[in-house]
Amino acid sequence: MEKRREIISKAMADFLEIPKDLVLDLPKLTVIGRDELYIENHRGIIEYSVNKLRINLSRGYLEIEGENLEIKALMPEEMSILGRVRAIKYYD
Repeated sequence: MEKRREIISKAMADFLEIPKDLVLDLPKLTVIGRDELYIENHRGIIEYSVNKLRINLSRGYLEIEGENLEIKALMPEEMSILGRVRAIKYYD
């Protein structure tokens, strides 16, 4: 049933030309060089250290590995991260 709803939502987003991240509650990442990362549509922090950051998503989580990672700004559904980003991994 969930897959069916996702397919219908995706089709509606395409038809109405609405961004999929809004309709399907997908994360949106903006990477600026290797030193700044902006995440929208997150669901909170799972783990935080200067070398690893795990962010909860509506489906799965996101893992960011790097050096001197620092959360610059944290809002209910948005966050800005500074530091040397080495890897960004998605997990379901």
